[in-house]
Amino acid sequence: MSQLNWRKSTFSENQANCVELAAAPSGIRIRESDEPDAVLHTNPAALRSFIRTVKAGRLDHTC
Repeated sequence: MSQLNWRKSTFSENQANCVELAAAPSGIRIRESDEPDAVLHTNPAALRSFIRTVKAGRLDHTC
């Protein structure tokens, strides 16, 4: 696999551990900075849907 350009949110810029994203020819890659060998693969549409769901609070649960 070619070298990926991993990026993190500017919101997390001063944090040691954060989620990082990289664009790959076959889609989007996601990893946690403190565990860089564990990489999730997704596509732009699925990632966009996930982000919209999180922002809308539809994954928030009260116990």
